[in-house]
Amino acid sequence: MGQRRFPPLTPDEVEAILRARGFEKKRQEGSYAQWERAADGRRLRSIVTVDVSRAECREDLMKSMIRQSNLTRDQFYSATKRTARKANVGFCATLEAGA
Repeated sequence: MGQRRFPPLTPDEVEAILRARGFEKKRQEGSYAQWERAADGRRLRSIVTVDVSRAECREDLMKSMIRQSNLTRDQFYSATKRTARKANVGFCATLEAGA
């Protein structure tokens, strides 16, 4: 089988990505944490819900969180070295201007 388009990640890995991309944890109710990034001149306001009770986020959940973040798949996974390796994308700690 080939490599998954959206490799599963742990909630800790997802939270590290969101933190690296400028999101802040706003609240948590039960096992669901909401991360928010305020709108600026280049990007829309984004809210991502992370299920922290899971051992690993399935492919469909990864796809949903990426969509909620208003980032591309490559921008999302490239935020940390560990996740960039899992998704086979280059590591990029910062977003490009205009992204």
